[in-house]
Amino acid sequence: MKKELIVCIVNDGFSDIAMDAARQGGATGGTIINARGSARSEAEKKYKINIHEDKDIVLIVANLDVKDDIMHSLYQRVGLNTAAHGIVFTVPIDDTVGFKDDTPLEHQDLTDQE
Repeated sequence: MKKELIVCIVNDGFSDIAMDAARQGGATGGTIINARGSARSEAEKKYKINIHEDKDIVLIVANLDVKDDIMHSLYQRVGLNTAAHGIVFTVPIDDTVGFKDDTPLEHQDLTDQE
């Protein structure tokens, strides 16, 4: 089954809320990484927002059939119009190994098929 990586970047301390929202949208889990933003004061002035330096990054590998529901739930609970000031985007995933619905590696043709 095709998958995409959902990346949600929120202010520090909002990762639990983000994961709860993602689960409500259909996610089964995720990975949380602590990070630090590097936005400049010009960005704060331009967008009229306070940018917190400490961030949490929530990574979720999602099947395509639930991706939109997860993103919508994240936007509602931790989007830019919330205290979390979260942004959400996706990155395509070409292949995966190790997920429950994956074809076992020994049964995959790993040769370049171009």
